[in-house]
Amino acid sequence: MLSQKPTECRRPAWKAIARPTISSVKESPPGNAARSTRFGFPKSGRYSLSYWLQGVQGDPLLNHRTTPDLPTSADIVIIGSGITGTLAAKHCKGAWAEKSIVVLEARKFCSGATGRNAGHCKPDQWRGFSEYEKKFGTEQALKILDNEQQTWLALVEYVRQNNVDCDLWVGDTLDVPTTPDVAAIARRNFEHFQAAGGKVDHIKVTHDPMEAFKISRIKDAQACYSWSASTLCPWKLTAHIMRDNLQKGVNLQTRTKVTRVVKSSKVLGNWIVKSDRGDIECSQAIHATNAYSSALAPSLRGLIYPQPHMCDRIIPPVAFEESEALTNSYGVLLANGDLFSINPRNTTEGSAFIGGSNPGQPAFERWLEAHPERGIDDSLQGFRPVTEAVRAFAQSQIIGWKAEFNNDSWSGIIAREYIPHFICSKKLIDG
Repeated sequence: MLSQKPTECRRPAWKAIARPTISSVKESPPGNAARSTRFGFPKSGRYSLSYWLQGVQGDPLLNHRTTPDLPTSADIVIIGSGITGTLAAKHCKGAWAEKSIVVLEARKFCSGATGRNAGHCKPDQWRGFSEYEKKFGTEQALKILDNEQQTWLALVEYVRQNNVDCDLWVGDTLDVPTTPDVAAIARRNFEHFQAAGGKVDHIKVTHDPMEAFKISRIKDAQACYSWSASTLCPWKLTAHIMRDNLQKGVNLQTRTKVTRVVKSSKVLGNWIVKSDRGDIECSQAIHATNAYSSALAPSLRGLIYPQPHMCDRIIPPVAFEESEALTNSYGVLLANGDLFSINPRNTTEGSAFIGGSNPGQPAFERWLEAHPERGIDDSLQGFRPVTEAVRAFAQSQIIGWKAEFNNDSWSGIIAREYIPHFICSKKLIDG
């Protein structure tokens, strides 16, 4: 979000990489006041370390400050150093090389949601079509899914052309309905998408449960949909882009928490970005703050709120290695709209990251409603019902999995929103 008079704009496909897997998280229904009015700034003090963050603790970029002191002015100030803020800096510098750009991060570089997700870059090809169509109409629903595909293609192209060291894997991802009812819903949605003009030639489909089982190795598989997707290390990707930004003159200031953005009393149209280290005056302020947006922009309260989410890394038993290892990424579709998103680390050590909205998520959300002060708490290192749902699924459904179960869990704060928001500055877009 940009602090200026809002106007409609079109979002380039590469910018959309910040949300490549919209369909992988089940939307929470509106109506709960405790959720919708929740807001807050990034948690101070100790927080959990994701697998990605554990592996880069010695990287100097985490605590980087381009200048010892905080600049007092800049043309553009970007709040947040995740993939959205980092890409915003990349595109702003590419469009206006002469402009001064400062990126502010409350904690360490890329230590929020980008550095905590499961690294599953899976473009929705059809699954979200019906819901998008209800909200936005057929034409826009088709464009949303096409944008996801174009975003993924641009991501893979960027990584390959720039030799980005981010553990990129490209291969088949599988959507696997696990009950007859879920399979029937998936099939109706797929066929409706196809009838509406959606592109499906590249999607391999079987509605034969036995064949689906052979392909997916999921015991209760009722069908299987397959297309190309990726997994990668999101922190390494974002760090590569930010290092390029720094070489081009972007100023990164970590451990600088923005507390307010107000209109300048000195220059008409300017903004004052207030932080715990001082103020910066600028002509444009870009809020790349994800789940924390409503803390700085009160008008978004009730529309966007922070929601802790868990990710489990499972270390498979020795008998599951090599020829028995998972060779695809997955979206396992369960009853009641639940889902397991699985990223097998095929290019590295072979552990599996399991996220999504699993059957333990409702218990987690009830706990959060009873403890609203934990709504921005990413120090959580596991929640029993969520982890137990992962354990039960892995041991009962993944053929070849043995009784051993070792896992590592962490939390991240995602943004729940009732309406997608992308607000652009007319002055910035018009140059």
